[in-house]
Amino acid sequence: MKPWPKVKLGEVLRHSEETIELQPDAAYRQITVKLWGKGVVLRGILTGAEIAASRQMVTRRGQFILSRIDARNGALGIVPLELDGAIVTNDFPVFNVVERRLLPAYLGWMCRTASFVEECKRASEGTTNRVRLQEDKFLAREIPLPPLAEQRRVVARIEELAAQIHEARTLRHQAAEEAEALVISNHIRLAAKRTRRLGEILRLDEDAVPIQPDGSYPQVGVKSFGAGLFPKAATLGTETTYRTFNRLYDGALVLSQVKGWEGALAVCPRNLAGWFVSPEYRTFRCIEGEARPGYLAPIVRTEWFWGRLTHATRGVGARRERTRPEQFLNIEIPMPDLCSQGVGERVSVELDALKRLQAETAIELDALLPAILDKALKEEL
Repeated sequence: MKPWPKVKLGEVLRHSEETIELQPDAAYRQITVKLWGKGVVLRGILTGAEIAASRQMVTRRGQFILSRIDARNGALGIVPLELDGAIVTNDFPVFNVVERRLLPAYLGWMCRTASFVEECKRASEGTTNRVRLQEDKFLAREIPLPPLAEQRRVVARIEELAAQIHEARTLRHQAAEEAEALVISNHIRLAAKRTRRLGEILRLDEDAVPIQPDGSYPQVGVKSFGAGLFPKAATLGTETTYRTFNRLYDGALVLSQVKGWEGALAVCPRNLAGWFVSPEYRTFRCIEGEARPGYLAPIVRTEWFWGRLTHATRGVGARRERTRPEQFLNIEIPMPDLCSQGVGERVSVELDALKRLQAETAIELDALLPAILDKALKEEL
């Protein structure tokens, strides 16, 4: 099979010049483009009076759009039907696709490949934090272009496989939800009617380490929505304005004061003991005879648990107040006795094995679509 002929992007893309003058009282849908091929999405709905510019670009279904700043990071895609007529700033160039030569759906898949994003990087220039895509250089880049019939075949095959991946992800998500529900139902069953304030099973216990200018402090972050702790790069003493870092220890319950209400809390595993978090992360120790870290670990990462932090603080979204330790410790939950926690912990070990398998499967699924795209666009699918 002969390789597909290459064409310059400027031969199949035409810059759109459609703009609209904004009316103060009219409502407008604004769009943005997510990084890493995640697509074109609604940014928000504002009145003309709330938008700084008096004129903006209008987008149409099937058009190709990219971010001048982040095209090199995969911020590009096709405008979907539901966002037809939405507006966007000049930082997002909009192009009509020459459909007698290139199908928008085909371009939509192609622009998510590593090779296409690499072309965007090559067309971007500038110093740090000021790198911008140069349109003339972008339109001069070449892509392989099969005939329309072959484009349709490739799109149909990719969409078929993408639907199967989506179904697998949905089933994995359902299994994760069922596992979480099992953790909580088992917890409530074991607790019977026994309840405790968190202050009766946990105490604030922080190992505050003074920061030395010549010191190096490996950091740990806490992901929201129960996603747990993760290691980060070390911070040098000269790179922070904090005077102390909290050093983690095995079994510490780590709570983000800022984002705890949306699930940024977890129990520290042994492999992260000795690492550091900022003073914005508070650490609590299980009171001996009242709570087991291994039992609490899966509980605190559930929405059932961290949803209770929402009621302990006031405010909405970014304006929600920090969760103070005394607020956290005043929360009351069902709580089994220590003997029953041991039983629950054994169940949790089995569920953790299932979750690890699910996590491995998720990684494989995430890698599958890029591999499919790569094969399809190399005439191997």
